[in-house]
Amino acid sequence: MSRIAVIGAGVGGLAAAARLAAAGHRVAVHERAPSVGGKLGGYERDGFRFDTGPSLLTLPGIFADLGLGLSPAALDPVVRHVFPDGSTLDSSSDPEIFRSRIEEAFGAAAGADWARFWVRAERIWHASWRSVLRREVTPATLAALSWRVGDLAAIAPWRSLRGLGRRYLRDPRLRMLLDRYATYTGADPRRAPAALAAIPYAELAFGGWYLPGGLGGLSAALLARCQDLGVEITTSSPVAGIGTSAGRVTGIRLGSGKIVPADFVVSNADALTVYRDLLPAPTRLGALADRSLAGFVLLLGVRGRTPELAHHTVFFPRCYDAEFDAVFGSPGTGARARPAADPTIFVTRAEDPAVHPPGTEAWFVLVNAPRHGTSYGAVDWRRPGLAEAYAAHILDVLARRGLDVRDRLLFAETRTPADLEEATGAPGGTIYGTAGGLLRPGNRGPVDGLYLVGGSTHPGGGLPMVTLSAKIVADAIGRASRGIG
Repeated sequence: MSRIAVIGAGVGGLAAAARLAAAGHRVAVHERAPSVGGKLGGYERDGFRFDTGPSLLTLPGIFADLGLGLSPAALDPVVRHVFPDGSTLDSSSDPEIFRSRIEEAFGAAAGADWARFWVRAERIWHASWRSVLRREVTPATLAALSWRVGDLAAIAPWRSLRGLGRRYLRDPRLRMLLDRYATYTGADPRRAPAALAAIPYAELAFGGWYLPGGLGGLSAALLARCQDLGVEITTSSPVAGIGTSAGRVTGIRLGSGKIVPADFVVSNADALTVYRDLLPAPTRLGALADRSLAGFVLLLGVRGRTPELAHHTVFFPRCYDAEFDAVFGSPGTGARARPAADPTIFVTRAEDPAVHPPGTEAWFVLVNAPRHGTSYGAVDWRRPGLAEAYAAHILDVLARRGLDVRDRLLFAETRTPADLEEATGAPGGTIYGTAGGLLRPGNRGPVDGLYLVGGSTHPGGGLPMVTLSAKIVADAIGRASRGIG
């Protein structure tokens, strides 16, 4: 039995702690915030309850062996898409139903195009699942992938997601739909790898799910599971450093100055935070370009009902490229990052009486946004008046797109990237970790006994990928602990 210190009680940290405790290790978790869950946060006001982080559960089977007792409900549609020309498309987890909806909305040729793309997306998913998502990324595993010629051809590391869409999809609305999945990793579809086509495949082939009462129930279930297994969890306990000796971890140093000895350390903090602050590692830090997008959020209490909304509804802009130029900055033109004038707007509205009073709706409204900061690719979201002005602008944009709720608001609250950074320690308030894209920092740190989990590390952001990272790390520690007796 080994002593294991876990930094951070986000989903990755809690899932790793539960797996390690179930294997017989002595596990202690230290969380900087006063509550667990990390980015899987929640907020309550006047009888309204909001998920302030992830709002969609995918690949529910990944959580099955954690013993959480979850009972998610399937969503249909998974997402409703509203395009600039006013057309709509409801996605479905049944490929034939989705194709028929595409044909009804956009024509038979568009449905045939999607069917051809779907065959490629399925190949990408299976190659990624077999060769990438469930194992550590090391020079050895990458070398092994190079010998899987079929997997390499399917993943096509030389092609962008935008390029893949142009190859298979002639209808610009389907291309726009595919582009959006790059933002699931905090990336720009013009530069994101084609391998991210695995994301829509996973979402649509395995379905989109909702936890009654809100997705915060996942962190509550993880917490209960950890407590049942004897994991020691201490909140309001920031970690100031990771101790090492002779190339191996010795434990962690708390903000209070207390030293917590450990045989292994698992960090659920962002990789940038680890290599910049907790265990400075210039060689690893240099590879972590902070290029992932963030999000600007409105929490709305709304009177009445809005039948035109699905559980998840996306309103696309007239020009997607203009949005990405704004959010990431445009080096070619010298334009700095800025809030997008005409952004994609993602509205989550659950028809769940547990999350809103009768006769009302709770809306979570999300738009892509630059990260918080003062660099070329960031925006100072603490600038006086900026959040309020942009919130009003988002409501105006929604009204122009046919969804005017300004006279139905009971309240409106904002959450900027600066707020997310303060609440969770996410550098710049990035949603999916600072690395962005497909290839992220590995799960092993630069010293023996240090492991990384969470959205900033392999295999990526989002609830299922973060949970997979916890399994990868727990399995690696299991092997290592047996090796050291």
